[in-house]
Amino acid sequence: MSAEVTELRGREGLERIGELIADIRFAMLTTVAADGSLDSRPMATQKAQFDGTLWFLTSSDSRKASEIAENAQVCVAYADPDDAKYVSLKGRANVSEDRAKIHELWSPAYKAWFPEGEDDSQIRVLRVDVTEGEFWDATDGKVVRSVKYLAAAAGASVKMGEHGSVSL
Repeated sequence: MSAEVTELRGREGLERIGELIADIRFAMLTTVAADGSLDSRPMATQKAQFDGTLWFLTSSDSRKASEIAENAQVCVAYADPDDAKYVSLKGRANVSEDRAKIHELWSPAYKAWFPEGEDDSQIRVLRVDVTEGEFWDATDGKVVRSVKYLAAAAGASVKMGEHGSVSL
């Protein structure tokens, strides 16, 4: 299997990442723990046009909030195995009490985590400013991908999709 790496910058990179993550409901957020190990957890994504910033809601007393306060470097990973789309984004995160942004991001589904609603005293905004990323996108449908996997297993050189890097 061969894979060329497409390099995208600026607006083109923003648009490509935005297309790939638009319909993925959950992402994995990885932070750096105090001992240098990595911690990952699922985060509900926001339905918003990707402009280089990712937004999440979190609790002020969460481990991720304290880890970000110590080391702002994070990774956010998206996966849609059914469509063979995968995205890994690096960036800097911060946690704030921006009530206007909390109100903007709020949806009733968050009551599962914040039973007092958007006025819950623990709710915070987690902002990730993306600096770079990579993506893998198999543009063919499942049947064509299956045939290509078989061809690759038999020794043929096939292109499985697009692999790209993005600098913002």
